[in-house]
Amino acid sequence: MFKKILIANRGEIACRVIKTARRMGIATVAVYSEADVDAVHVEMADEAVAIGPAPANQSYLAADRIIAACRETGAEALHPGYGFLSENADFCERLEAEGIVFIGPKPNAIRAMGDKITSKKIAAEAGVSTVPGYMGLIASADQAAQIGAEIGYPVMIKASAGGGGKGMRIAWNEAEAREGFERARSEAASSFGDDRIFIEKFVEEPRHIEIQVLADAFGNCIHLGERECSIQRRNQKIVEEAPSSFLDEATRQAMGAQAVALAKAVGYQSAGTVEFIVDRNRNFYFLEMNTRLQVEHPVTELVTGIDLVEQMIRIAAGRKLEIGQDDVRLQGWAIESRLYAEDPTRNFLPSIGRLARYRPPEEGRRGDVVVRNDTGVAEGSEISMFYDPMIAKLCTWAPDRIGAIDAMSEALDGFVIDGIAHNIPFLAALMRHPRWREGRLSTAFIAEEYPDGFSIPTAGEPERAVFCAVAVAIELLRRDRLDRLPGRLAPHSGNFRRDWVVKLDRDYVLVSVVEGMVSIPTELDISIGGAAPVTLSSSWRPGEPIWRGRVGAKNATVQVRPVLNGHELSWQGVASVAKVMTPRIAELDKLMPERNAPDTSRKLLCPMPGLVVSIAVKEGQEVKAGEVLAVVEAMKMENVLRAERDCTIAVVNAAPGDTLAVDAVIMEFA
Repeated sequence: MFKKILIANRGEIACRVIKTARRMGIATVAVYSEADVDAVHVEMADEAVAIGPAPANQSYLAADRIIAACRETGAEALHPGYGFLSENADFCERLEAEGIVFIGPKPNAIRAMGDKITSKKIAAEAGVSTVPGYMGLIASADQAAQIGAEIGYPVMIKASAGGGGKGMRIAWNEAEAREGFERARSEAASSFGDDRIFIEKFVEEPRHIEIQVLADAFGNCIHLGERECSIQRRNQKIVEEAPSSFLDEATRQAMGAQAVALAKAVGYQSAGTVEFIVDRNRNFYFLEMNTRLQVEHPVTELVTGIDLVEQMIRIAAGRKLEIGQDDVRLQGWAIESRLYAEDPTRNFLPSIGRLARYRPPEEGRRGDVVVRNDTGVAEGSEISMFYDPMIAKLCTWAPDRIGAIDAMSEALDGFVIDGIAHNIPFLAALMRHPRWREGRLSTAFIAEEYPDGFSIPTAGEPERAVFCAVAVAIELLRRDRLDRLPGRLAPHSGNFRRDWVVKLDRDYVLVSVVEGMVSIPTELDISIGGAAPVTLSSSWRPGEPIWRGRVGAKNATVQVRPVLNGHELSWQGVASVAKVMTPRIAELDKLMPERNAPDTSRKLLCPMPGLVVSIAVKEGQEVKAGEVLAVVEAMKMENVLRAERDCTIAVVNAAPGDTLAVDAVIMEFA
C-alpha cells in the first residue's frame, strides 16, 4: 500500500480523499493556488505545496507543477479527484513515465471514453444501447444546422471533450443550432482546450440515470447500482439520489450489465460511471462514461456501505477487488443536495464573496437518519470566481425515499450560510414539491416547474402560524433580556403585555399570549388571528441563528436573521420578514408610505461577477427584442445577455476583457 499520495485537486473532493487516506494510514500532500492559501484542504493535509496563481490553467491544470510537487514530496501516487486533470490521458502517461501511480483508470481507457464520439462507437460495439446522432465532428454552424434538420429537432450540441454541463446546448430550430454551435465550441475551447463538436438526438422527457462500476487489474468488474441525477439546470446536476424510484429490477440489472460490458471492453480499472438517458418507457441509451470519481458518489456509498475512494486507492495499489456482484446490496435511500454559491432568484447566476457565517447541520446518525456533509470550506472562506461555485454536498440517508427527503428538508433548514447568495432556499422548496416527492422527474424538471424562474415564496397558511408564534416568542425574550441588563435607565414595568400584532410581510396578524411565562426554555400558549391556542416550546436563546422547537403539532427548524425592527424567518423554503409591535403602533405603521425600488429598465446590468467576453452592439444601434447584447463569462460558463424589448443603445460602458461586479452597468438604452 502507498505510504504517501498527492491530491491534485482542491475544495471538498480534496478533503474527501484526505479523510479516507488518513483512515487508511496514508500520508497526504495538498496542492494549492494563490487563491487557496488558507483553504481547508491545505490545512487538513500532512503537507502542502504551492503550485501557482489563481487561474486554473496556471495552477491546478499545470501538469509540470503538479508532477514537480510529487517529486518534491516523494508522493508515490496521485489522486486527481474530479475535474481539472482527472480525465487527461496525456497527464496519466506522464505520471507513469515518472514512476508515479495514477489513482484512476489507465490512459487508454480515459482516452477512449473521454472522446464522446469514440466512446459511442465502442459502446455500440460492446452491445450498449446508444442515442441516434451524427458521430462525426461538426466543422461549422451551417453544417450544424444541416445535421440538426436531418436528425430532426430537438438536437443536443455537445463538446466532444465536454463535461459538467459545459460546451452543451439544446437546439429546437435552425437558428438555435447555429448559435448553440458557436457557444458550445467557444466554451469547449476555453474549458477543455478542445473545440470539437458533435450532435445527437435530444430525448424528450428524459431521465439521467447512471451506473457506478468498480473494476480491478485482474478482470474483475462489478456495478454498485444506479444514481438518479435528473434534477438539473443548464445540464448541471443539483440533486441526486440512490437508488432511482423509476427503475424496476429488470431494467436495473440490464443497465448494470451493459455498464460492466463497456468497462470490460476498454480494460477499465478503478471506479467509473456509465451514464444513461432513460425515456418514459424505461428505454435507456448510453450517454457517456466518466472515467473518474463522480461528484455524487456519496449517495452510492450511503446505500452500499462501500468507500469508493478506498476502493480506488486499493485498485491502484494492485489489489484485487474483495467484493463480488452478489455482495452488493442496496439498503435504504440516499439523497445529495449540491449547495452552490449562486442566486436562485436571479436565474441561478453565480455569487462570490466571503462566507461570513457557515454553520452546517450536525453530521452522523440520529435514529433512522444519517446526515453527511462533504465540504471544503469553513466560516471565513472565500468563494472565488476562478473555480466551481460548489460550497458543499449535503447528504441524507433513511430507510425509505420519503424519509430521506424529510431528513434533507430538516437538514437544509438547519444549514446557515451568510455573506453570499446560495441555493438553499431553492433546495428547501424542492424538497416540498409534490412532483419531486412523487418521483415524477425528468431533466427538464426545473424548466417545467419554474418557467419564470424561482422566487422565494412568502408564508402561506401552513407557515403563517409558525412564523407568527416564533416571532412573538423571539420578541418577548428580546425584551425580557433588555429588561435584565444592569444599569438600564427605564426597564419596563407593569403588567405583562398579552396582545401583539405581527406584521408578516404586508399582513398584520393579531397574536395573543394566553398563558405562559417568558423564560428559557420557553413555553407559551398562543392564539394566532383569533384561532384556538397552540402551545409553543423551545430552548432558543437570543442571538442563535436557528430556532428549534415545536408549534402546536409541528416541529420547526426556523432560520432567524435580524433585520431593522424585526427578523427574517425562513423555514422549508419559505421566507418572510416578521415585525412584532403593539396594536397601537401597528395602526400607525399601516399609514406609513412604502419605498419603491429604483427604475433600472433602461440599463443592462451585469447579472453576476464575471468577465466580458464580447459586446455585440454599438452606441446608436437599434436592436430588436431577443438580439444578443453581450456575453459574460462566470465560473467557466458563458452567459448570453439579450435585449428584452426593442430599443436603441445610448451608451456602452463596458468592453471585452473587463471584469465586472454584479449589477455593474454594461450599457444604457435611449
